[in-house]
Amino acid sequence: MIQIAIFNLSAGDTQSVEEMNRFLRGHRVLTIDRQFQDGGWSCLVSYQLGGPDGGETRQRLEKIDYKQVLDPPTFAVFSALRECRKALAEKESLPPYAVFTNEQLAEVARRRCATMADLAKIDGIGPARVEKFGAAIVAVLANYAQQQSPTGTDRGA
Repeated sequence: MIQIAIFNLSAGDTQSVEEMNRFLRGHRVLTIDRQFQDGGWSCLVSYQLGGPDGGETRQRLEKIDYKQVLDPPTFAVFSALRECRKALAEKESLPPYAVFTNEQLAEVARRRCATMADLAKIDGIGPARVEKFGAAIVAVLANYAQQQSPTGTDRGA
């Protein structure tokens, strides 16, 4: 079940920031939309309830070894997507899971999403994420597909 939480953060209000960070660590976050207004940030967090304690699902997901779960070609795509996510997160000053979760990236790799519309079909990837990060993710997948095509390595020869 998807839930929503709203946090209003103003300059110098470290207590609200700590409260939001505590919340984010304890929940399975799907999206974070932020907007600057009235001298501070308003953050809308959508999250999914995990188990009775709210963090059970997140702990279980962190223990997945995607190298074991995914076949080698899909794991290679997953690894490239994680590198892209890391760069996007650093650019936006976000934790990587706020860009996409490992579970979402694994599903993107499995489906080999070729378009922004394909990304939007993945659970938890909404229009805001597609708009903000979709082009970079689709580019990684296109690059991988080009490298794997028989003519992809012969270009320029």
